[in-house]
Amino acid sequence: MDAQQHRELRKQESGRVAIVGALVNVILSAVKVTVGIIGNSQALIIDGIHSLSDLLTDILVLVASHQASHGPDENHPYGHGRFETAATLALGAFLVLVAGGIMWDSFERLFQAEHVNPPRAIALYAALFSILANEALYWYTIIVARRINSELLRANAWHHRSDAVSSIVVLIGVGGAMLGHGWLDLAAALIVGAMVAKIGWDLGWSAMRELVDESLEEDKVEKIRHIITDIPGVSSLHMLRTRRQGHEAMADVHVQVNPRISVSEGHMIAIAVEEEIKAEIEEISDVTVHIDPEDDETMPTCKGLPLREEAEARLKDAWKDLSCLGRQDGILLHYLGGKIDLDIFFPLDCYISREAAEKLQATMQLSLENYPEFGEVKLYFGGAAHPNGAQP
Repeated sequence: MDAQQHRELRKQESGRVAIVGALVNVILSAVKVTVGIIGNSQALIIDGIHSLSDLLTDILVLVASHQASHGPDENHPYGHGRFETAATLALGAFLVLVAGGIMWDSFERLFQAEHVNPPRAIALYAALFSILANEALYWYTIIVARRINSELLRANAWHHRSDAVSSIVVLIGVGGAMLGHGWLDLAAALIVGAMVAKIGWDLGWSAMRELVDESLEEDKVEKIRHIITDIPGVSSLHMLRTRRQGHEAMADVHVQVNPRISVSEGHMIAIAVEEEIKAEIEEISDVTVHIDPEDDETMPTCKGLPLREEAEARLKDAWKDLSCLGRQDGILLHYLGGKIDLDIFFPLDCYISREAAEKLQATMQLSLENYPEFGEVKLYFGGAAHPNGAQP
């Protein structure tokens, strides 16, 4: 399954979960608020408002999953995964605000508990119905969240589980108030508010850490290191960075290879690195690989060295009086250790003898004394695989 198919699957599954959750929460909020008013239970009314907030979170999940299903485009080159993160942050902030209102109202009423009429039995049945419905929603949502690896759905599942727990608190509060302890119903409302606030804070903090590009877990980063170093052709790696984006994650890394291999071989090694990481770490959808011929964190920088056009102009000036110059088949430039090493390829008919080749190389090297940007010079004749001599 490719990335776009996975996004479409997540969109369909998340949408279905959100619709089921929304329908259940519509029923729960209507039942609990209505019964709370009829049955004279402040805790049940507040729990009903809590379910109404769940309805809004289901709408957020529906909208966010739809947006996050879109792949990269011109305005969002890294995809739309952060829509899910933003929705999670908004959900967390909303729950904290709702919880604050719940706790404030319950706190004020708690000091007037002696004037509050006890709840009726119907409130107990409504609380029990809420417990069963929310626990069923939890299991349905968590199973889907695990299947499609959605943090937002996983968070929403635990939200349903917390709703079940809060309804248990309501059940205890209502039962205690019916036995003559009127303050228990208000205390239950206060506890439910605190639980909602905790959930909202956890959701918001997790989303905030993602928005500031927090790295993947250390064990996963270490696994990525092992994956890369096990790939043939990779000498070492450095500057490995990872970050999350919604349900997906991204990585970029500098990989060191043999400095004398071809550009295409280096590119092939980069492709292998990318494919292996994606295959082994399911959540990673994008990998950027920078190929290094040396460890650019410890070696002298090559910044400021001339590119080919300017480098060849300087070489022409330095070697203008030397024989065979201008007949070379090609020049390879190796930017290593803060200098440009040179591989010069001459046709076979330029080769006279090993002594003559060595003398030419020494003369060319000496001619570059006034050009500190250049390093070692090596000569090849007739496509030889080794310097200073003809192909055997």
